[in-house]
Amino acid sequence: MADILKSIKDELPKVVSDANFEGANIVLYTSDKEFFRTGESKVKEVVDKIKKRIELRAENKILASEDETEKTIRAIVPEEAGIENIIFDVQRSTVVIEAKKPGMVIGKQGSILQDIKRTTFWSPTVQRSSAIPSKITEKIRSVLYANNTYRRKFLHEIGKKIYNEWNPEKMDMWVRLTYLGGGRQVGRSCLLLHTPRSKVLLDCGINPAISEGQERFPYLNVCEIGDLNTVDAIILSHAHIDHSGLIPYLYKMGYKGPVYLTAPTRDIAALLALDFVGVAYKQAASPLYRAEDIKEMVRHSVCLEYGEVTDITPDIRITLYNAGHVLGSAQVHINIGNGLHNLVYGGDTKYAKTRLLDAAVNHFPRIETLTIESTYGSKDDVLPPRQEMEHKFIEMVKETISHNGKILLPELGLGHAQETVLRVEEAIRTGDLPKVPVYIDGMVWDITAIHTAYPDFLSASVRSQIFQDNNPFISDILKRVGSPAERKEVLEGGPCIIIATSGMLVGGASVEYFKNLASGNNNLIVFGCYQAIGSLGRQVQEGAKEVFVDNEKVSINMGVETISGFSAHSGRNELLQYVSRMTPRPKKIIVNHGEVSKSLDLASTLYKLNRVETVVPRNLETVRLK
Repeated sequence: MADILKSIKDELPKVVSDANFEGANIVLYTSDKEFFRTGESKVKEVVDKIKKRIELRAENKILASEDETEKTIRAIVPEEAGIENIIFDVQRSTVVIEAKKPGMVIGKQGSILQDIKRTTFWSPTVQRSSAIPSKITEKIRSVLYANNTYRRKFLHEIGKKIYNEWNPEKMDMWVRLTYLGGGRQVGRSCLLLHTPRSKVLLDCGINPAISEGQERFPYLNVCEIGDLNTVDAIILSHAHIDHSGLIPYLYKMGYKGPVYLTAPTRDIAALLALDFVGVAYKQAASPLYRAEDIKEMVRHSVCLEYGEVTDITPDIRITLYNAGHVLGSAQVHINIGNGLHNLVYGGDTKYAKTRLLDAAVNHFPRIETLTIESTYGSKDDVLPPRQEMEHKFIEMVKETISHNGKILLPELGLGHAQETVLRVEEAIRTGDLPKVPVYIDGMVWDITAIHTAYPDFLSASVRSQIFQDNNPFISDILKRVGSPAERKEVLEGGPCIIIATSGMLVGGASVEYFKNLASGNNNLIVFGCYQAIGSLGRQVQEGAKEVFVDNEKVSINMGVETISGFSAHSGRNELLQYVSRMTPRPKKIIVNHGEVSKSLDLASTLYKLNRVETVVPRNLETVRLK
């Protein structure tokens, strides 16, 4: 495979002037207008022969000017498509069209895109614009198109590494998985997948809430890593800070390799990292990394769709599948050594359909080893029926409103918050709840904006609403709080529902609301997401009557309730069903991402029910998979 680019060029007419890698994909360039228009059939013959994805693009010198191309696009695309932005990626001869209705830009069977390509010679791609304007998300996306000479070179270097000569018959193949974080704990998830040829990190997060004696960061100083640039790739399962929070720091420390993830995970991980930096400044602490390091993470991102197969090293190929946990969350199917071993890294999963997302996939081509979370893995973690909990939630809220109280819903900015937004919006719209203001404070608003840009990752029901111009995320019931002055108005106003980050009362707007509302007998706080040991939320949840917030003693007179049926994690029964219905059945299950007792309990039950080997590694333990 070392001379694959030369081999491809030899198979095609001499008008193919250049060939480059874009990660595992191959891009050919031509300055011959006729071949660009008609040469796809010849390129397809080569694709069928080498079984690799190849794209034909035009050299810069034959591209229409940017002004002329923009006029052509706006003339060809129907006005009702709602084009909001046209971005030119000159180095790669591509043009990105952001529109409210991407289908109308694509045209029937891609006819409009083909017209744009034939007329301008630019290769067009389409993105859905966010239904909720967000300057932060615009900036995140713009990073990809700045200094693209670097990005083109970066993608080419990835491809060169992937297509290096590799012959499994000439080496002793083995596969090892080392826990650098997330073993017998929730937080700082980070695993090292190691073969004779590759080192890949699976997630790299921080512990968002720590108590005395706990570590906050993964063990990255192990001898297996050494120099960060011996790591070939990072795979990010989803954007929660306990899985993604340390990745910008790796770029700060000199890592230059790719991070593989879905597009919504890229956007949200960057947003949460910016918030992480902002919280540090608010606490007068030195941030772990800066905005420039987050930009580096975005610049080095390689986004994949669900079901898209790609090589990431000479001996590792991955496919992402829906994990049902949060927008863009993925289970990673990892094919190692051309079928030698198949690992599914589960990350966090939700094996049940929710308002927001479809249930996690559990059918794979092949699988020998599965990693599975155990956040709610103990016998006591049987989640009650969702409908029953929704009825209970609505009754609580109605009663609080009837007493002129305020309801505080501390939320993780990603996933659980959007599920709550949908639940509250529907209840008010259908009359199940009185029409009171629903205030959204913190990163929830910007993350919700990202949800509106990626409806293909949402549940079929929400997707249908969005496509029918009935987007529940832009209801007039929902009101954004964006400043301390607006927050003061909410606190001084009448009955309302407040959805605010963070879900564990560790930094974020929810802490400010809690400090001001805790003493009021008529107010209510409802916890719906996991409260980590050591967090303020855990103390309040467990019945503390007084707590210290920013060195200030706060008395708790408000009502405190926990609704466990709304978690974005699978409950005990869902985890067991996820494994029992899995196709094919794994031969080994590694249990992680849970408190010690929950991990051991789940592992024991999985062994008894399925007669399959189960392992519960501690941090720094290595499991040999092959």
